[in-house]
Amino acid sequence: MAERGFAIVGCGMIAEFHIRALADVPGARLAALVSRNSANAEKILAKTQTPPVPITDSLETVLKRSDVDIVIITTPSGAHMDAAILAAKAGKHVVVEKPLEITPERCDRIIEACLQNNVQLCTIFPSRFADANLALKQAITAGKFGRLTLGETTCKWWRSQEYYDNGGWKGTQALDGGGAMMNQAIHNVDLLSWMMGPVTHITGFTATLAHERIEVEDTAVACLRFASGALGVIQATTSVHPGYPKTIAIHGDHGSAEIEQEDVVRWDFNPETEDDKALKEKFSQKVGASGGASNPGSISHEYHARQLADFVRAINTNTAPMVDGQEGRKAVAIICGIYESMRTGRVVTM
Repeated sequence: MAERGFAIVGCGMIAEFHIRALADVPGARLAALVSRNSANAEKILAKTQTPPVPITDSLETVLKRSDVDIVIITTPSGAHMDAAILAAKAGKHVVVEKPLEITPERCDRIIEACLQNNVQLCTIFPSRFADANLALKQAITAGKFGRLTLGETTCKWWRSQEYYDNGGWKGTQALDGGGAMMNQAIHNVDLLSWMMGPVTHITGFTATLAHERIEVEDTAVACLRFASGALGVIQATTSVHPGYPKTIAIHGDHGSAEIEQEDVVRWDFNPETEDDKALKEKFSQKVGASGGASNPGSISHEYHARQLADFVRAINTNTAPMVDGQEGRKAVAIICGIYESMRTGRVVTM
C-alpha cells in the first residue's frame, strides 16, 4: 500500500503532537506544513527532529500537490471550517483537531463538504483510543452495568493568566468558541456521550472566576438527561489550582467503574467475573499521567498516533473511521446546548 502524504495546516503547539504521531504511523509521512509564520514551522521541525519538508503560507498551493492525500487542520478552533472545506473540495481527506468547529452549523458545513466531494473526515478525540476507555466502552456494550443510571466526568484543570494572554486567540469567542468546556473538557464531553448514548436534555451554568481579559468561561457545570433515562454531570474548569487528572465514571444497577486519566481506579460489578479480576490486575500499576491538567504541553502523542493510524486504515479500506465528522459534531452540540442553557436560564432540549 502506498504511503499517505499528510499536510498540516497551522503550526501551533498541537501540530507538534501530530508530527510526532505521524512518525509512529505505518504508511504515513509528513509531506508539507502550512503556516502564516515560517519560523514557527521551522521550530516545530527542529524540535521534533523531523527531516525538512516544504513550508508555505498558501493552503491552495499545498492542495494542488499530488503527494498530499490528507490534510490535518490544527488552526484555531473557529478557523477550522474554511480550511477543511477547501481541502475537501480539492479531493483531500480531512483530519480536524477538536473541536470539529465551534457551532453545530459550522460542523455541518464541513461534514457536507466532505460528503459532496467523497472524502473521509476525522475529528481528533484521542481519549477514545486509550486502553482504559476502550475497556470501559466494551463493558457498557456487553451490558455489564445493567441499566445505566449515572454518568459523571470532571476536567478540573488549571491554566494561568499567561496561558490566555500569550495565546492570541485563546479565550476569544470568535476563535475559541468557548472556554473550559469547549477547549479543554470537550474530550470529557465526547467520552461521556460515547459511553452513555444520546443526550436529550441539558442544563448548565458557566462563569469566569479566576481569569481576566477573556470572553469565555473558566468554570462550568452541567446536568444531562440521556435518551436511556440515565442522568449525567459534567464539571469543567481552567480555574482549579493546581489542576487534577480528568475523570469519567459510569454507574448502573449492576456495577460501577471510574477512570482517572489513564488509570482504572474503580471496577466493581455484580457478579464479578474472572475477566473483571484480570482487568483490575492489568490496570493495577497506575500510570499517574496528568494529561495536561496544569500544562497543555504535557500530553502524550500515543493516542493521536492510534487515531491517525485508524484514519489511514479507513481510507485504505474505504470504511468509516472510528471518529468521523458526525461523532465530532455531537460534543460541539452538547456544549453549545450548555451555553444556550446558561444564556436562557432554561432546560435545553436536544
